[in-house]
Amino acid sequence: MANRPLSPHLQVYRPQLTSVSSILHRITGAGLALGCVLAPVWLWAALSGDDSFASLHAIKDSLIGQIALFGWLFSFVYHLLNGIRHLAWDMLLGLDLKTATITGWLTIVLSIAFTLFIWNAA
Repeated sequence: MANRPLSPHLQVYRPQLTSVSSILHRITGAGLALGCVLAPVWLWAALSGDDSFASLHAIKDSLIGQIALFGWLFSFVYHLLNGIRHLAWDMLLGLDLKTATITGWLTIVLSIAFTLFIWNAA
């Protein structure tokens, strides 16, 4: 094996907003996919009778269930807002570093604000 240098890896680079938002976009997409898999389980429990539905509600009302629901809601809001940002980029809007940074922070702040607003309204 040749003694060649390896390509730089993630630990070499300082995290940047654009790379962190891209990684978070992928993670929230995977979280949404998982939530969509769990939706039929909820429907099945609802159709299976009161006992099954009560069991599922007990899980939903637990601390772990509430954290999972909050995470799924944040994933939905962030993925939606960041997806709009990506659509703007596809139209060649906001690609300069200053605008990308502003819209990145705006996406994060609005995602947190909208998630908390929806969570408290429900």
